[in-house]
Amino acid sequence: MNKKDFRIVFMGTPEFAVASLDKLVHEGYAIPAVITVPDKPAGRGKKLQASAIKQYAEANGLKILQPEKLRSETFLTELSSLKADLFVVVAFRMLPEAVWNMPPKGTINLHASLLPQYRGAAPINRAVMNGEKVTGLTTFFLTHEIDTGNIIAQTELPIGFADNAGDMHDRMMIAGADLLAETVDKIMNNSYRVISQAEAIGSGHELRQAPKIFKEDCRIDWQQPGLTIYNQIRGLSPYPAAFTEIYGNEIEPYQLKIFKSTFEPIDSDSVDALRSLSPGSIAIENRKSMRIATKDGWISVKEVQQSGRKRMPVDDYLRGLAVCSGLKAR
Repeated sequence: MNKKDFRIVFMGTPEFAVASLDKLVHEGYAIPAVITVPDKPAGRGKKLQASAIKQYAEANGLKILQPEKLRSETFLTELSSLKADLFVVVAFRMLPEAVWNMPPKGTINLHASLLPQYRGAAPINRAVMNGEKVTGLTTFFLTHEIDTGNIIAQTELPIGFADNAGDMHDRMMIAGADLLAETVDKIMNNSYRVISQAEAIGSGHELRQAPKIFKEDCRIDWQQPGLTIYNQIRGLSPYPAAFTEIYGNEIEPYQLKIFKSTFEPIDSDSVDALRSLSPGSIAIENRKSMRIATKDGWISVKEVQQSGRKRMPVDDYLRGLAVCSGLKAR
């Protein structure tokens, strides 16, 4: 079968999915429709905002479907009429069986981890937050349980010590598009073989999950080891961002998001000196540098956003402070 005759319905929402759709379009596959979420109010004016996938589809003349309910008979009838050979899902919603079981070649998903590790909604964030040195991408067939289907292909990517979630998102977006295109080609030509995730787990390996990020995941606990805090900051940057509360005798407490930092561990000779400071104590030097004490070192803050203000380098933030002494983080 030629690519132009192989019909793919693509389902996705955010920017991460756009690279994959663009790759399939430029590979020459037939895309009879793109499915994405309904437009949603956004911004101060609450104007309806189209998803990144819809914006791409409109710009490239692709048919767009935005069903409110994936189980509705009207949608299922229209979906069936597209006569797709394969459904491709990248960062979309959970699909009912009536949808994912429809095409003769099945439905595949691109997931931003090396499954079965980091199943869930936030695999990129969680891998960085946990200090992983390697992550990757997986294509697999959808089945009843989320992120548990048979694996088709995988590719690994390193996570650098200074990489944040945004860095990995951008790299994985491109690498994922390539992996997805290779997977689709194998499925079209029936030249693939699958491996079950149970087989991939092996023995003695602990599975780490990637649940959705909530606000409580973003608050920094200064009682944690410094490396744990450093990983939390980069794993949540640029969004939704780790935060702390700044307080002192002469100011009203306010929230401060931290986007960039470094960790400065202490050596054994400096332990006693650090113990004189409680975790969360803030050291500011000449309104140019800001360090926050942990139990085993310092978090040197590089880029921040005070509540109600713009994101900025830490020296700009410090120049705007009315009070620089006696501040603490909690």
